[in-house]
Amino acid sequence: MHPRTTGGYEMSIKDQVIAIIAAQAMLEPADIGLENSLEDIGIDSLGLVESIFAIEETFDITVPFNANDPSASDFDISSIAAIIAAVEKLKTEQTG
Repeated sequence: MHPRTTGGYEMSIKDQVIAIIAAQAMLEPADIGLENSLEDIGIDSLGLVESIFAIEETFDITVPFNANDPSASDFDISSIAAIIAAVEKLKTEQTG
C-alpha cells in the first residue's frame, strides 16, 4: 500500500511520509507542503491515527502517540515537516 521504492529507487523517509499522508488526505504528494498542518490538508483524528499506523508499519517503528491526548504526545504533529523529523529521529533511535 505504501511503496518503499519508485522506479527501482528507494524513497527517502520524507517522500514516504508525504506519500502516506497524501494517501490519507486523498491528495497528490505534490499537493502536500512541509509547512502544512494535518488540519490544513483535511486529515481528521481518524485519519491521523490511520497515518500513524501506516508510518509504524512502513518504517517498523513504534510511534509514542496517544490518540486520546495528542498534545501530551512526544510525537510532534504540528506540521508535515515536524512529522518527518520525528519519524527520522524514531527510525534512528529504534533501528540504530
